[in-house]
Amino acid sequence: MPFAPLANDSFLRACRRQATDYTPLWLMRQAGRYLPEYQASRARAGSFMGLATSVDYATEVTLQPLERFPLDAAILFSDILTVPDAMGLGLSFAEGEGPRLAKVVRDEAAVAALAVPDMARLRYVFDAVASIRRALNGRVPLIGFSGSPWTLACYMVEGQGSDDYRLVKGLMYSRPDLMHRILAINADTVAAYLNAQIDAGAQAVMVFDSWGGVLADGAFQAFSLAYTARVLAQLQRTGVDGSDVPRIVFTKGGAPWLQDMQSLDCQVLGLDWTANLASARALVGGAVGGPGKALQGNIDPHVLLAPPARIVQQVQQVLDSFGPPHTDRSTTGPTHIFNLGHGISQFTPPAHVAALVEAVHSYSRAQRQG
Repeated sequence: MPFAPLANDSFLRACRRQATDYTPLWLMRQAGRYLPEYQASRARAGSFMGLATSVDYATEVTLQPLERFPLDAAILFSDILTVPDAMGLGLSFAEGEGPRLAKVVRDEAAVAALAVPDMARLRYVFDAVASIRRALNGRVPLIGFSGSPWTLACYMVEGQGSDDYRLVKGLMYSRPDLMHRILAINADTVAAYLNAQIDAGAQAVMVFDSWGGVLADGAFQAFSLAYTARVLAQLQRTGVDGSDVPRIVFTKGGAPWLQDMQSLDCQVLGLDWTANLASARALVGGAVGGPGKALQGNIDPHVLLAPPARIVQQVQQVLDSFGPPHTDRSTTGPTHIFNLGHGISQFTPPAHVAALVEAVHSYSRAQRQG
C-alpha cells in the first residue's frame, strides 16, 4: 500500500547533509512517561509489553508527542530488548523496575544455542511500523531503531541493567571467542530486524549503542564499533517508496572515538551531552561540497527540569556551539539535527518540552537569516 508523500522532510534533508530552513529536532524517548496521555495508554494496556506488542497502542503512543509538539520526526515506540526476547530469552518489565531477561547467555552452551531468530516473531513490530507510517499520513518521517550488537549483548549476559558491567566485561576479557560469537549473531539479527522495519515503511533507522561508552579504548573498536559496522554493511539502502533510508549511529559516551566512527557507513552520528558540537563538526562534519557526517544531539536532558527561560538559553548555547548552519541548497555540507544527549527524563514537564521545541525552531531560523 503506497504511503502519503512527506509534508515535512527537514529531518531527512538534514540526515543527508542538505540545507534546511531551520534545525530539525526530535527527542529520544519522546513517546514516554513524561506525557500524561502515555501514562493513560499504558494503564489501559496493562503493562509496558502490552503497549509495545499491540499495533494499535504502539501507533497511539508514537503519535502522542506529535499531537502536542511540532517535532520533525516520529520514532517507532518499541524497546531494544524485543530482539533478545525473539531469541527466546524471555523479556519482562516489572512495575518500577527496569527490564529483565528470564534466560542469560554466560557460558558455552548458552552461546552455542544462540541463533538469528525468525523475524516472524517480531511481526508485531513491523505491523506497528506500517500502521504508524499510515497514521502519520506524511506529516513527518518515521524512524525505526534497534539496540547495537554490543548493547544487546550487555543485557543478554547481565540479564538486566547494570552499574558495573562486571559479568559482560568479565566474559569479554576471559572468553573473547564467546563474546565475538554473541556479537556476530546479534549483528546479523539487528541487520535483518532493521531491514524488516525498512520494508514495513521506516524512513530512517537508528542504532542505539547505549552502553558502548563503558568500554575501554581498543575494546570499543573490537567489540562495539566492528559489529555496528557489520550491521550497517547489511542494511538496505532504499525504502518502500524508493527513497534512500538514512542510517544513524548513537554511542552514549562515544565522544572519544568520533574519529574512529567517521569510517562507519552511516550518514548521521549522534552525540551525548559530554561532546562538544563545534569540535565534533570540525572533526567529522566535513566541508560544504565535501563528504562528512551530519550530527545529532546533544543537550543534557536534565536541562528540561529548569525553568523555560533557562531552557531557551541552553538551546541557544547548543545551536551556537554547532555554529552557522550550511545554507547552500545546491550542494551538501555540515548539518545538525537537534536532540537530547540521551532519553528524556520521566519527570520532565511537557510545557518545558514545548519551550525547547519553540526555541530550537525560532533561534535556528534566525541563525540562517543573520
